Amino acid sequence: MNDTRKITRRQVLKTTFGAAALAAGGPLMAGMPGVTPAQTEGPFYPTRDQADTDIDLTQIEGHSERALGEVIEVNGTVLDEEGKAVGGALVDVWQANAHGRYDHEADPNPAPLDPNFQGWARFTTDAESRYRFTTIRPGAYAVSGEWTRPPHIHFKVARRGYHELTTQMYFAGHELNEVDRLILELPEAERSRLMVEFGSASSEATPPRGRFDIVLRRV
Repeated sequence: MNDTRKITRRQVLKTTFGAAALAAGGPLMAGMPGVTPAQTEGPFYPTRDQADTDIDLTQIEGHSERALGEVIEVNGTVLDEEGKAVGGALVDVWQANAHGRYDHEADPNPAPLDPNFQGWARFTTDAESRYRFTTIRPGAYAVSGEWTRPPHIHFKVARRGYHELTTQMYFAGHELNEVDRLILELPEAERSRLMVEFGSASSEATPPRGRFDIVLRRV
């Protein structure tokens, strides 16, 4: 694999150690019962505005073609530790495209960008704490030649009165989950809470769906 494609280990570990320190001594407390485990933000959080940030990442306004890759739908709820709905929570999601490439100026991966893939979205949960978005299954990508990150989607969730949470959602059953260093940093009991099962598409108009519920800690 070409070394120019790989993200430096220092980049990933820098953000990883920062998140680990926050989880250990700050308000996120990833190990608390009920609270969704925290994960690193990573080096590719969106840095520029996009004209289209709606909940369908597979279609950009004004483009006639959809993004490459398997279309999926992610849905879920945002709750507090008592299971109460957190309506109006701001949710950011961002991810690599089907080739494992982020639309980010710092990504050295030479894999192609997809001009029809939105790449990230921002939305709020409804009054019953629900959210959903349509996207594609992201590709894996190499990290400094030392390991390959499994497909994942980044989430950042914020709401007044709650501690902001940054985490990652993974695809249950993917072989790279078993050797991913960021997943393995979590206690074994916590890992399954970031894994999401996706069923089969019932029709061309109904893509595979997966549910990812998120629990925030109150201030």
